Amino acid sequence: MDLEALMRAAREGDGDAWNAIVARYSGLLWGIVRGYRLGDADAADVFQTTWLRLVEHLDGIRNADGLGAWLATTARHECLRVLRVGQRHVLTDAFELPDEAEAAALDARLLTGERDRALWRAFEVLSDRCRRLLRLLVADPAPSYEEVGAALDMPIGSIGPTRGRCLERLREHASAAGLTTGEA
Repeated sequence: MDLEALMRAAREGDGDAWNAIVARYSGLLWGIVRGYRLGDADAADVFQTTWLRLVEHLDGIRNADGLGAWLATTARHECLRVLRVGQRHVLTDAFELPDEAEAAALDARLLTGERDRALWRAFEVLSDRCRRLLRLLVADPAPSYEEVGAALDMPIGSIGPTRGRCLERLREHASAAGLTTGEA
């Protein structure tokens, strides 16, 4: 059946004619709708609304050869409408902004996290010997110097001076990374 006959039959309520029109142009419409990168729900709404517009205007379409262009234009207009409306409405859950105390605590946690990451990056630049020594010295409970010396095969008398040099290097790397150290 040619398109003119299908449109005439669809106007008279022939379901098979309507299904044939939908089958012929569904691919075109989905291609247009997907080109606007709408979400699944919005894309399905536009697809259905375009067919609804055809039902509403089927009697006014006189040129059967222009049906594809009419559907394409209608689908584009519907996509743009959905995009415009979507920009005006921002759907959210019931979300409340934190009060000032919560916001300050969040800010402090974020800043502390950034500082800690920068400090760990500075720590990773240290020599392996310094990293191992400093890790042992901050263990909880703190090991004795005898235990540290045995673990690192280091004379007990050199642990303190080595610790001082390692901490100084860590301060230098931290300062170079933009971290400032306060006077104790």
